[in-house]
Amino acid sequence: MEPAADRPVFDPFDPRWSSDPFPLYAELREHSPIHRNEMGFWVLARHADCLAVLRDHRRASSEGMNMDEGGAPARIRRPITGENPEAAGLVALRPFLFRDPPDHTRLRGLVAKAFTPKVVLSLRDRTQQVVDELLDAAMDADDVDLLAEFAYPLPVRVICDLLGVPLEDQDRFKRWSEALAQGLDPDFLLTDDVIEARGEAGMQFAQYFFELLTERRRTPGADLLSRLVEVTDDGTVLTETEMLSTCILLLVAGHETTVNLISGGVLALLRHPDQLERFRTDPSVHRTGIEEMLRYVSPVQLTPRTFTEDCEFGGTEFGAGDFAMLLIGSANRDAAQFDDAERFDITRTPNNHLGLGFGIHHCLGAPLARMETELALTTLVRRAPKLALASDHVTYKPSVVLRGVESLPVSMRG
Repeated sequence: MEPAADRPVFDPFDPRWSSDPFPLYAELREHSPIHRNEMGFWVLARHADCLAVLRDHRRASSEGMNMDEGGAPARIRRPITGENPEAAGLVALRPFLFRDPPDHTRLRGLVAKAFTPKVVLSLRDRTQQVVDELLDAAMDADDVDLLAEFAYPLPVRVICDLLGVPLEDQDRFKRWSEALAQGLDPDFLLTDDVIEARGEAGMQFAQYFFELLTERRRTPGADLLSRLVEVTDDGTVLTETEMLSTCILLLVAGHETTVNLISGGVLALLRHPDQLERFRTDPSVHRTGIEEMLRYVSPVQLTPRTFTEDCEFGGTEFGAGDFAMLLIGSANRDAAQFDDAERFDITRTPNNHLGLGFGIHHCLGAPLARMETELALTTLVRRAPKLALASDHVTYKPSVVLRGVESLPVSMRG
């Protein structure tokens, strides 16, 4: 389906796609739900079509879709060898998120053994402790940037505790994590400086975790790194490179998306006072409320796939090798799937959102993200009943993949 000249297309260079994409998504769903944009790749905007592609991992491949090769078709990707050694090094560190079966099945299965629901449950008390410590400081200050003082440090402390990263080392991760997260956008949208910083951060992460894993082999502990070293599946173990890539994935993916979910969830509640009051006073809606935040906020706005053979989705024919962007943020506002889809409703059920992916690539850290967000927001609204935005104007980071605010200035006491 080629869009007519007067129909909307997905243009990632247009800053509106990062500042306020939802009206643009609505236009796409109405007029160009499946189209090939001016850069040559396919764009899918409807829930049913995105879901169908996510389900079909045999014909819709994640292989090669990593932060180094970017989100563009091969002809407009930057080279990953020769002049770009940092990117070449990171390709070797490609985590299971960007792999297909059988590699994906083996790696995810091994990591899942060390990342069980029991492990997440064991982190609940520690998470609550960190939430309380951060809110103690925020309440004392009253006027704070809730992103910097609460939504950001909470997930990084929890994931570092899970991995067994010493407290004194956690601050250095802020710069590295931000560089990798900023570099998740397709390469053709990034400056050379951003790509260079991303490659350098990846190498610094790898060196750090190499040293930490070496130490865990000598002296195992109760942390996830020690379990990754020990985990086996019929004699199969994670290689050194696989462990390094998994550590980086868990830290970045388990941190940046949860930051955006917590901050975006707070913003949605503050902008919908009736929902905020219900969330504060009715524990029965906490679970559905978190799911609605995953749908409405959509911390991850899009995900790429490459078709491995000629195929058809949503009435459109695709060729082998065609590249597609699935607009998850748009799928999560599709009126064909959700009643009154633009409304923020913390009682919404059913809620078949794609905020955590679907199928074999469904977020491995989903239970941890849900737990952190629940404890963060329920404690926040209880301790700060007069919480209010300090400014009606909120600026979003210039990213089309991860959607999150630059800052969230609030008054803790109204």
